[in-house]
Amino acid sequence: MPISPFALCIIAIVFLGALGLPIGHSMVAASIFYLLLTGLDLGTAAEQILNGLFNSYVLLAIPLFILAADLMNIGSLTDRLLQFCLVLVGRFKGGLGHVNVVANMIFAGMSGSAIADAVGIGRIIIGMMTKGNRYPIAYAGAITASAAIIGPIIPPSIPMVLYALISDTSIGYLFLGGFVPGVLLGVAFMIMNSIIARRRHFPVEPPIPVREVPRITVRAFPALMLPVILLFGIYGGVMTPTEGAAAAAFYALFASTVLYRAVTWKQLYDAILTSGKASTSVGMLIAGALIFNYVVTIENIPNSLAKFTGGFELGKMGFLLLVNIVLLILGCLLEGSTILLVIVPIFIPTAKALGIDLVHFGVVVVVNIMIGLLTPPYGLLLFVLANMTKQPLTAIVREAAPFILAAIVVLAIITMWPDSLLWLPRIWGYKG
Repeated sequence: MPISPFALCIIAIVFLGALGLPIGHSMVAASIFYLLLTGLDLGTAAEQILNGLFNSYVLLAIPLFILAADLMNIGSLTDRLLQFCLVLVGRFKGGLGHVNVVANMIFAGMSGSAIADAVGIGRIIIGMMTKGNRYPIAYAGAITASAAIIGPIIPPSIPMVLYALISDTSIGYLFLGGFVPGVLLGVAFMIMNSIIARRRHFPVEPPIPVREVPRITVRAFPALMLPVILLFGIYGGVMTPTEGAAAAAFYALFASTVLYRAVTWKQLYDAILTSGKASTSVGMLIAGALIFNYVVTIENIPNSLAKFTGGFELGKMGFLLLVNIVLLILGCLLEGSTILLVIVPIFIPTAKALGIDLVHFGVVVVVNIMIGLLTPPYGLLLFVLANMTKQPLTAIVREAAPFILAAIVVLAIITMWPDSLLWLPRIWGYKG
């Protein structure tokens, strides 16, 4: 029995990826191979990529959010935010763990990237937690990795921008839908940290004198204003999400260079270069996904999946449960953007047919993908923090397990009760 061209295309992607070729390049090469096998015009590959990239104004938000995150990391914004968080929650049991989570929740309103949050906050907060052996290094790394997944859920969010691209859903309403799950994750992680802190007798930080609070707040105020400016600008109708990303990048530059005067020309050059490289990597992945999704459409895979799931007579909850299971498993094996750009488009037609709200579906998908950053063997955040702390990966995984469980509980809540996250977009006019 001959192997179909589509099966050969999938084999080519896996084979090229196994050889070490970036997944974006692998998808482009395998898709061109498919066009060759089926006798279609090879120029279709370029046409799909160019149309997809140049007709999607929303994609400009991605490099701008990446740049904003890099600019914040090189300034003193992170130090000032951590001191402010220490004032808020440092005095409770396991205080520095709470500071870690709250700082990530605030930082989430600026960057939209889990890796940027983990690197930006991680180096400083891990040093604070492990000073004087107050917390085990592996635990500090694990809670940092866990808290970092909040970043792309609370707006702005790069994964939500990508989901908007493939689903034609409003970015603004997706951002609003991410607020409640992001806060729920933060609360769940803080509860878990409190339980662990009491069981393992982690220290309580000395309270900061009241006279110091105004000074610390004033120092952090410009940094705290970034998410306020960004979100009120977008939801107040002043700017689009893409324009908001540009405003965030400009404000991060202004705050770091003018207000805080904490950036050298070399640091600025390095930040622009780093964000450029990261943007190129994401752009190549999007290009690969655009042409591969064209192949998927030609093969009529979404309709085939709809017929397959229809045979099981799955309702909304049954389908969402299936999607959660599939995405959690894939999250152990694949990079999040790959899942979002290649796998998720296959599910969207079925979700529409079942009457599932696409904002709800998108937020559930993004939370799934963020949990995948914590699940072995692929969990990217685990590798980042293991490298940062010089701890064995197994130690980080063991300490992160309770937080992964807490995240799955939050995922179950938002999956079963769509109104738990949709009420906020509806307040701002969403009709879904």
